[in-house]
Amino acid sequence: MDTRAFDYQLPPGLIAQHPPEARDRSRLLVLHRRDRRLEDRLFPDLTAYLQAGDLLVLNDTKVIPARLHGVFQEGGVVEVLLVEEREPDRWEALIKPSKKARPGRKLLFAPGLLEAEVEGWISDGRVFLRLVYEGSFRALLQRYGLMPLPPYITSHQPSAISHQLNFGEWYQTVYAKEEGAIAAPTAGLHFTWKLLEQLQGMGVSLAFLTLHVGVGTFKPVRVEAVRDHRMEPERYWIPEETAQAIKTAKEEGQRVVAVGTTTVRALEHSAKQAGEVKAGEGSADLFIYPGYRFKVIDVLITNFHLPQSTPLMLVSAFAGKEFLFKAYQHAILRRYRFYSFGDAMLIL
Repeated sequence: MDTRAFDYQLPPGLIAQHPPEARDRSRLLVLHRRDRRLEDRLFPDLTAYLQAGDLLVLNDTKVIPARLHGVFQEGGVVEVLLVEEREPDRWEALIKPSKKARPGRKLLFAPGLLEAEVEGWISDGRVFLRLVYEGSFRALLQRYGLMPLPPYITSHQPSAISHQLNFGEWYQTVYAKEEGAIAAPTAGLHFTWKLLEQLQGMGVSLAFLTLHVGVGTFKPVRVEAVRDHRMEPERYWIPEETAQAIKTAKEEGQRVVAVGTTTVRALEHSAKQAGEVKAGEGSADLFIYPGYRFKVIDVLITNFHLPQSTPLMLVSAFAGKEFLFKAYQHAILRRYRFYSFGDAMLIL
């Protein structure tokens, strides 16, 4: 399968630059796989499609303010994206300009308070950084770090929402708990506690897992043949109660509803490794594209994804590529909002 088969043209004006006025006020495009039917709804209408006995599985990862701006000690500005802490105070990071990031060079973010030294190269602009700081690193990161918003969000002014809210608050799910992601699991941004409680009142059960969204989710597919792409691993943790809830749902013939492609990859990776979803931690490098047979999920809630991206390929595998691209064209014609702050799809 050619990577170019997953391309589509999106008018730039449909890329959502700010969140909706309220989290659950986004639109919802419902895809019925059985009869290939589409419905235009609003996100709170989720209550019309989920039912008692459904198990809703959500990713509770929390985005850290991982983007840092500073200078090299010898001069010149530098931008760093902290990707993953490999050892205490030793981070894998993306750095710009990468040509100046020679081993031994020191970076100053808040001189005397938060600094770093380049320890060595990894590849593709990635390095190992040793952080040096005074006091609490988390407190310093909250003070000097910025939320790593995707590059297609070019406007940082929340034009349609209260000036008292900021992008950092909106770029977290309401149930975000476990710090470690460099991007939000955006399908979950639409949920409010009120909506979740309403679903629970209907008999829908909630379960949580943690997958820290990293560069693997966004790594471009640069090969011509889809099967030649390799996913970078992302850490995940599945609690015992979540694994048991999924086991029970499967045994009782109830639906497992995944919120977001990161949730899908954690569940399907675990099931592929162990034959069923198992509690514990792992490193998800499963690449899901058309032809994959899903072992766990029955329903998917997801956003609209970038052309030729691995999340788009995953959703194509679940919905059927031809039907999904029909839905995307429908969404474009009806001016749905795309990507992180955009609208959602429910695939039944």
